[in-house]
Amino acid sequence: MRISILDRSNVRAGEAEAAALRGTIARARGAERLGYQRFWVAEHHAVPGIAGSAPAVLVGAVAAATERIRVGSGGVMLPNHQPLVVAEQFATLEALHPGRIDLGLGRSVGFTPAVRAALREDKAAADRFEDDLAELEAFLRGTAPVTARPRDEGATPMFVLATGSGVDIAARRGLPVVLGGPVLLRKPEAAQASLDRYRSLFRPGASGGAPYVMVAVNVMVADSEQEARDLLLPEAWAMARARTRGEFPPLDPVAAVREEPMTARQQAIVDDYVAGSVHGTADRVAERLCALVERTGADEVLVTGSTYDREAQAGSDSALMAALSARTAPA
Repeated sequence: MRISILDRSNVRAGEAEAAALRGTIARARGAERLGYQRFWVAEHHAVPGIAGSAPAVLVGAVAAATERIRVGSGGVMLPNHQPLVVAEQFATLEALHPGRIDLGLGRSVGFTPAVRAALREDKAAADRFEDDLAELEAFLRGTAPVTARPRDEGATPMFVLATGSGVDIAARRGLPVVLGGPVLLRKPEAAQASLDRYRSLFRPGASGGAPYVMVAVNVMVADSEQEARDLLLPEAWAMARARTRGEFPPLDPVAAVREEPMTARQQAIVDDYVAGSVHGTADRVAERLCALVERTGADEVLVTGSTYDREAQAGSDSALMAALSARTAPA
């Protein structure tokens, strides 16, 4: 099984935001030692609990700190950028770290009106994602009226982070698709319908290719199911506060989250987050991920999610890889 990690550079309560970025780089080094396929970073703007706002810069830092693992974005939010600039950034990264750079692309806009205004976005404007995607691809492939430099010559693979019609766009463009979120676990029929549509509509792009599916899942491994559930609580509580108070905060320790008085709605959001995650002992999580891959026909699993305790996070990454390696090792 190909398995990779998406790290959002979550800030921990009481630490400087720079520490979150250093933590991402340290986790990437660990992922490389363990044998993960890729290590991706994300793009979030003006979020108090997330330091990862500039994926191209962070990809460069992670790639420079590692040697073999593929490094990329999960993803660059294309509505926030001019396609030429994205092409130049990732072609530069590919030139500096040949054969190791991925470009995952999403279509999310700023979370609040103030952020959207700062990004010069108009939420009511027509959706240009597919057109921008085609333009970006032309720059990277060297077929645009303007030649992006350094020349990439199609070396950097593009991935579409799919929500809604994103699956169809990926199929029409002949690009790999990343399907994630709790829908994979709680609405398996809907998820499977999206994947079936992707595969049936897929048309090879200019450089060829076949359908390629990554499934993104929140994962946490610990010595017991209860401990793994507890480790999910810091991010679950941050999500609940974001949805009820409008601000995603730094991650609190598990003990602090347990003491928080939650409204019924907040408790429901926390429970929903936990239910939409794969958590438990290493063997149990490996079993569930293997079943998910078998059910969906996925080519790769992208592990998401985080917790306050960095040592526990590193232990989860290590235990998961060891359990999956044991399941796939020759008898």
